[in-house]
Amino acid sequence: MKKWIEFQLNNKQLSMPILSFPSIQIMNISVLDLVCNSDYQANGMKIISDKCPISASLSYMDLSVEAEAFNATIRYSDIDVPTVIGKVLDDIKNISSLKIPKIGEGRTGTYIEAIRKAKKLITDKPIFAGIIGPFSLAGRLMDITEIMVNCYDQPELVHQTLSKCSEFITNYLLAFKKAGADGVIMAEPVAGLLSPSICEEFSSRYIKDIINKVQDDSFIFIYHNCGNVVPLYESLIELNADAYHFGNAIDIEDMLKIMPKDKIIFGNINPILLRNGTIESVKAETLALLTKCSKYENFVISTGCDVPPLSNWDNIKSYFDTIKEFYNN
Repeated sequence: MKKWIEFQLNNKQLSMPILSFPSIQIMNISVLDLVCNSDYQANGMKIISDKCPISASLSYMDLSVEAEAFNATIRYSDIDVPTVIGKVLDDIKNISSLKIPKIGEGRTGTYIEAIRKAKKLITDKPIFAGIIGPFSLAGRLMDITEIMVNCYDQPELVHQTLSKCSEFITNYLLAFKKAGADGVIMAEPVAGLLSPSICEEFSSRYIKDIINKVQDDSFIFIYHNCGNVVPLYESLIELNADAYHFGNAIDIEDMLKIMPKDKIIFGNINPILLRNGTIESVKAETLALLTKCSKYENFVISTGCDVPPLSNWDNIKSYFDTIKEFYNN
């Protein structure tokens, strides 16, 4: 599977946007239908795979699934990705009573089964699962503001929470791997709010441990962060992920200048542009980014984050057409 890295670098006209949810428009279903049904998910991935010139098939970036397994309350919508409401840990001192969910609880079983089904439908490219990072999961369990404060005031309790989150994430990842996933994109956006030292202590050290337990020559690990990652680059380099995917909160050229040249750097068209922009504005932004960053051999264009479910398919086509035109000239 590591050959996919070389393939991607040699076939940059094949993009890898985080593009899955807009398949609901083609299937004529709601987001709620999609996130609760493995057949819809697998079929949606197949639709994107057939319709779009992509290098890998991505599962859905639904960062509510893992928190829901920990009994978080979820707000569902017909048109938007599910979100976490409130918190699970009303008092962080109750961390000892927080149970690590079994794999299959909540909707984790649905997403695992979707990968298994998609693997049978999509045979011409690798399939990557999506999963949340440990600090971002812990933040959803105890509230983002509170975990930021607790990193300073009650660090040992935060570490206890992170240990449980990491054990669950590792088990979930291994289940994806067993189901046939060829890799994973781990989203750790809340770490983008941290200072370098705090990021290393409360995020990167746990991700490194997870990577060591799941990564091998047959399994790609991609780190995604849509926050301000530039100050965190040293900690991110030490993760030794196979590739990195960054959001539009930064000038991605800043990261291309300082990240290892042997690591793919994906990014970072604003996904909201595909939702609210025009064919012309999408073409202009895509062309501008390609012109600016194509001189870096390890750059591969992508969206900065997940493409919204109701994004305009004409805009999505404009994104792909612009890439094709750029690399064919």
